[in-house]
Amino acid sequence: MMKRMLSKAMEWLGRHEVILLVAVLMVVAGTWEFITLADLVSEGRTQSFDEWVLRSVRRPDNPAMPIGPDWLAEAARDMTALGGVAVLLLVTLGVAGYLALDRKFAAMGFVLAAVAGGLVLGSVLKAAFDRPRPQVVPYLSQVYTSSFPSGHSMMSAVVYLTLGALLAHMVARRRLKFYFVAVALLLTGLAGMSRVYMGVHYPTDVLAGWTAGLVWATLCWLAARKLQRRGVIEKQT
Repeated sequence: MMKRMLSKAMEWLGRHEVILLVAVLMVVAGTWEFITLADLVSEGRTQSFDEWVLRSVRRPDNPAMPIGPDWLAEAARDMTALGGVAVLLLVTLGVAGYLALDRKFAAMGFVLAAVAGGLVLGSVLKAAFDRPRPQVVPYLSQVYTSSFPSGHSMMSAVVYLTLGALLAHMVARRRLKFYFVAVALLLTGLAGMSRVYMGVHYPTDVLAGWTAGLVWATLCWLAARKLQRRGVIEKQT
């Protein structure tokens, strides 16, 4: 009996790529992580940790000033723009323009739909949880919406990871695949961490944004992969 089950499992694995199984696992684990984190935040069990982190990145004698040299604060302001609407819109349109020039119109439409869907999802999650912004330290950036999950963190993950995964799937060389994904992860990480440094988000807001964005980007990658195999999205070159 055990031998038969093992044989069927190996046969199933043989019909599926390992990377596909990893992607599915990421979606399941990410969804579970977001639900768990949201539950902890709703119960106030992360509040002490969140406030401690925000105080830790400010000078003890002057909470209005972040720790580190002056240039670091300026750099953080630049990094936080990586998750802003204007920058993400320019990046999305830039990639869409490239795909249009390369006559990959289906891929272009998919990118625009994936980013728009992520924006809608982020707005729904913010409205659903409606967590107040931190009141621990003075803000170093303007804020307009609620706190959980971090919109900058989520949308940077949605945009950069979706675009990075899609572009990586459209090229054959492994070095280029790794490059696209690595740059996407770097930009996503910088955008999220800057929000805590600026005092406008709790670290759990950022973690939730990263998690939700990763799940959405992975789902988009799975969808793009299936559509590409069906010939709906253009093949790699």
